[in-house]
Amino acid sequence: MSKTLYVRTGSPADALDRFEAAWHLATGRKVPEPLRVLSFAGLPLLLKTLTPARWDLLRELKKLGAVSVFSLAKHLKRDYKNVHTDVARLAEIGLIEKTGKAEIRVAYDAIRSELRL
Repeated sequence: MSKTLYVRTGSPADALDRFEAAWHLATGRKVPEPLRVLSFAGLPLLLKTLTPARWDLLRELKKLGAVSVFSLAKHLKRDYKNVHTDVARLAEIGLIEKTGKAEIRVAYDAIRSELRL
């Protein structure tokens, strides 16, 4: 089963719209898949968090599978400290997860975005 994360920009009031939509889905006979959403207050914060370097890190980590931060930094040919900082931030927001062996991996198969004006 594919795990998709929806990345959105918008106000906290948008969360009420998503709750209402989920409520309507839940009243059906089939239990809906959990909706995984990561919301940012606006595009500047989204771009500050998901920088091109971090996006590249995610893509490469997805290809590699579970690896250590050191191995990832070596593969990316980037400074370990910078990769560690990026991994910590991406783990904090749930895009990367830690495995039991001091390894990390990408938590999702796909990321879809919606940018509201």
